[in-house]
Amino acid sequence: MLPIIFGENLFDDVMNDPFDLSDMHSVRDALYGKHAKAIMKTDVRETDNGYEVDVDLPGFKKDEVKVDLKDGYLTIHAAKALDKDEQNKKGRYIRQERYSGECGRSFYVGETVKPEDIKAHFEDGILKLSLPKVAKQQLPAESSITIE
Repeated sequence: MLPIIFGENLFDDVMNDPFDLSDMHSVRDALYGKHAKAIMKTDVRETDNGYEVDVDLPGFKKDEVKVDLKDGYLTIHAAKALDKDEQNKKGRYIRQERYSGECGRSFYVGETVKPEDIKAHFEDGILKLSLPKVAKQQLPAESSITIE
């Protein structure tokens, strides 16, 4: 019986056929392996006053996450680095699934949102953002155009 962690066999890499092209859609991500699709799952809720965004960033610390607003795009970027020197202090690794890497997502929020209006909080691997609703611009009541 082989140990299974997170639904993945501990010896998957050893038993894989390197020439098997039938499984091209499950290409591994260097940071989280087969489970990369579970990273940065995002929920967006509309409230009366704005929008609440919750982003899952499991395994990241607050100082490894950066949020930027530029040209109307809110960009969330997370980067992780592992210390390779720690490897030899407690023994030899048989399998190491944690890697250095980064991930990111961008959302268009409009060009009228200002960085000082966005509130951000990071706790327990979840980034919580609060964005205000921007007042819609009032269109002119008359829409006919005079032809000369």
